[in-house]
Amino acid sequence: MIRTATPADVPVIHAMIRELAEYEKALDEARATEEQLREALFGERPAAYAHIAETEDGEPVGFALWFLNFSTWRGVHGIYLEDLYVRPDRRGGGHGKALLTELARICVERGYERLEWSVLDWNEPSIGFYRSLGALPQDEWTVFRLTDAALGELGASPR
Repeated sequence: MIRTATPADVPVIHAMIRELAEYEKALDEARATEEQLREALFGERPAAYAHIAETEDGEPVGFALWFLNFSTWRGVHGIYLEDLYVRPDRRGGGHGKALLTELARICVERGYERLEWSVLDWNEPSIGFYRSLGALPQDEWTVFRLTDAALGELGASPR
């Protein structure tokens, strides 16, 4: 049901990223191209990794895209799950849990001590699902982000 993505999966991963962006009401922000994904996942120096959830017939129905982070407090890597998506008509079939189980298995196998991700605060179905697996929200932390003009402005500031 879960396998490591291959370069041939890039078009379906790209399509599902766009489906996820539409679900999150932010399709206009999903600007990544297939070429960018191919380079990030399978280029000379991969920056991210992906797993595919598929049916018994081999139909891709979901994906997890992740990268390594590092905890200065724990002194080891962890996995940051950038995107987890299962197509709506396939939800409830265990694909999301299987994807998270695979990432947890990788963490345990490699000695990583964290598996982290973000979820939109209005996404109650996902929040309930994650809680059912034992995941806990980090309510004391607030995510900050610099993008677009603000990032450019700060990056162009004198040191």
